Amino acid sequence: MNISESFKTGLDGINSHKLRSFLTMLGIIFGVSAVIAMLSIGEGAKQEALEQIRVMGMNNILIQDFQLETEDLASIRTNFSRGLTYEDARSIGDICPLIDYATPQKEFNLSVSYKDKVTMATVVGTTPEYSEVLNFPVSEGSFVTYYDVANRNRICVLGGGIKKDLFGFEDPIEKKIKVEDLWFTVIGVMIDKDIPAGKQGSIKTRNLNQDIYIPITASFKRFVNDPFASEIDQVTARVVNSERITEAANIIRNIMNRRHMGVPDFQIIIPEALLRQSQETQRIFNIVMGAIAGISLLVGGIGIMNIMLASILERTREIGVRRAVGATRMDILGQFIIEAILISFSGGIIGIFLGYGLTIAIAFYADWNTIVSFYMLMLAFGVSVTVGLIFGILPARKAALLDPIDSLRYE
Repeated sequence: MNISESFKTGLDGINSHKLRSFLTMLGIIFGVSAVIAMLSIGEGAKQEALEQIRVMGMNNILIQDFQLETEDLASIRTNFSRGLTYEDARSIGDICPLIDYATPQKEFNLSVSYKDKVTMATVVGTTPEYSEVLNFPVSEGSFVTYYDVANRNRICVLGGGIKKDLFGFEDPIEKKIKVEDLWFTVIGVMIDKDIPAGKQGSIKTRNLNQDIYIPITASFKRFVNDPFASEIDQVTARVVNSERITEAANIIRNIMNRRHMGVPDFQIIIPEALLRQSQETQRIFNIVMGAIAGISLLVGGIGIMNIMLASILERTREIGVRRAVGATRMDILGQFIIEAILISFSGGIIGIFLGYGLTIAIAFYADWNTIVSFYMLMLAFGVSVTVGLIFGILPARKAALLDPIDSLRYE
């Protein structure tokens, strides 16, 4: 009996017990689909974390305002710390030798309009270094200049999304838009940036394409701020040498503690450290999900072994007849191994389609980012076939070792 005959015999065995074979496949199907879903969620989370960290800059250190929850906030602001300020950003840039730029940001959620079009936008007061620190250049016109900051000019730079919302295909340069009750002249448009909005660790990200940028001094003068709130929301400091980012963070912490009289009304975030933390969390998640998928495949493999052993008992006399007419032990071994592999192969194919469908459903209903790659499909499929091979060997070996005479007498 050659391989083609073994394949045909194994296929006939599966076809003669379709329901039993399908139930045997279920463990493989669920295991393979779980592997694909797990890997796609993990890869999606990894890519989203990388994108969010990339937006903040791997060489950057973030100094963010921290809201104090205390009844003595007025006393703290008056006698100790004024919160995060523009001067903090300037001091970090002047004092810390490891920093080349420290750019402040003050954010307002305001209504903006042009002609009959009105929308909400995040208006960001900042300095000229912002574009370079965040690697976020303009596609048209120019960004905020030092002259604009010094003179508190009412100019603005639009994010790509806001430009489309307000102007469509119209050229916005030198046009005036209304921010709340004030008119600002558009001098530039930022490039479109593909940014996943969300939260990664302590970093909150948003769609920067919906931002409008103005000189930070203009934001102080034109828009009212809570008297006890911090002057700015964040300082982004770029480190010259990424290998010394932890050292730079310690220097910045000492500068801030001295300027804030020890009041913990700020927090320092290192995106690179958050990325490492995210990767470690993702590794643990992958291990747990991999274990769950592995258990499903193990159950599927045990199911294959159980059904194959039962099939051997049912077909003992058939095995004896085949041995009597010339089939070797290797022929019997190959027949049952091929049958086990066919079951796992079919389960693996169905599991791939089910797993791919699961990733689409997860992305749609849970709003999670999922990524399915070719290697995931091949890995899941390879594992399913391997499970069939491993768990099919013992029953196949048992069938091959049956004595032909005893098999012929079996009832």
